[in-house]
Amino acid sequence: MRQTRGALRRHIAAGVIAVSGWAATTSARTVPGITVLLQDSVGVLRGKRVALLTNQTGVDEHGTSDIDLLARGAVARAADVHLVALCSPEHGIRGTVDRQFLAGGTDSATGLPIYSLYGATVLAPPDSLLARIDVLVIDLQDVGTRTWTYVGSMVYAMRAAEAAGVSVVVLDRPNPLTAGHVEGPLLDTALANPDPPRVGGPPARPYALFPMPLRHGLTMGELARYAQATLALGGTLHVIPVRGWRAARWFDETGLPWIRPSPNLPSLTSVLLYPAIVPFEGTNVSVGRGTSAAFQQIGAPWLDPAAAVAALQGLRLAGVRFTADRFAPIAPTDGKYAGRVVPAVRLVVTDRDRVDVARVGAALLWAVATTGRDSLHLDTLAVDLRLGSGAVRRALVGGADPNRVVDDERAAVAAFVARVRPYWLYPRPRALTRDDAR
Repeated sequence: MRQTRGALRRHIAAGVIAVSGWAATTSARTVPGITVLLQDSVGVLRGKRVALLTNQTGVDEHGTSDIDLLARGAVARAADVHLVALCSPEHGIRGTVDRQFLAGGTDSATGLPIYSLYGATVLAPPDSLLARIDVLVIDLQDVGTRTWTYVGSMVYAMRAAEAAGVSVVVLDRPNPLTAGHVEGPLLDTALANPDPPRVGGPPARPYALFPMPLRHGLTMGELARYAQATLALGGTLHVIPVRGWRAARWFDETGLPWIRPSPNLPSLTSVLLYPAIVPFEGTNVSVGRGTSAAFQQIGAPWLDPAAAVAALQGLRLAGVRFTADRFAPIAPTDGKYAGRVVPAVRLVVTDRDRVDVARVGAALLWAVATTGRDSLHLDTLAVDLRLGSGAVRRALVGGADPNRVVDDERAAVAAFVARVRPYWLYPRPRALTRDDAR
């Protein structure tokens, strides 16, 4: 099902450039949205004043930065594109900073101003910027997990752009974990909040936006389409899809350059295991920050790794094994156990296509709670916002069978898949809910 570029141009409908035929072509080379934009769709930026929300992950298939391509590239110059400002999300424009209250600045290569959109939490682009642009372009790498603040940056920017009458262009990228699996638990509706920070409003939750599964199986472009419909945004949205990508393809099968999406996700293995381990951010358990294997292990001085591993092995989870280990965090940004050697449980992926990481995460919480007894301390809200549900957390900590707890979420996950199906840009190869994870 190979389409010509002319057919691609004719595939523009309802503000979204859809290329399902390209995605289904098994022999096509994977190219990201920035390349498709410059090859086929640069007209949406012709003669426009543009701001770019991006970071180190915003590159083409050769590793050339979107900033360079839009500020000085031949195609952008020929189309009279005027890149006037940059915006950066959490971790900054280079993705190296792991703290709050990031300052803006000036890009040394282009002289463009950088507006930091990360203070105490994720921020929307300021009105002073939106008033002087026509289009906001967004290119950020998602990691396929509900708790990712770059999605919050995109949603907040979309809402602010609509209010200011500014068009939004989202340059899509592959879901690095594939779009072939969706895994619960879902975020409780009582915890979700898609609104940006407001004086007198409820706490902003940029990593807990919508009632969606922990591993959502969508790309940034599909998430943008879903957010626009869910929030009833009336602004102009153009999504530029990836070309030559199949939904079952992992990031390391695309040929695209791997760039760590944040300081503590050094590898695709860390990205895969991130949804399993991220709930422990709200506990007195280290997730391996300050080590070379962050989000591939958990540890604490009181942890009994042999007992935890024995409990986990008894569950016979597919695609992963657990080993007793130890590690010593060096200058961890979460402040947990700096310089101390702590007992640990290490996760080793044996078959990434079979591992259900949400199930693994539920099993980990259950095992640590049941073997650690009163030593496990939880910030219950912080855990719930990441895990998704107070009821699920209470069940697991209370000793309920983690397999049964996760199985009870399957109907809600299937309902979510049906709900988001209209916003897919890439055909899915098979059923997305798991029967083979244990």
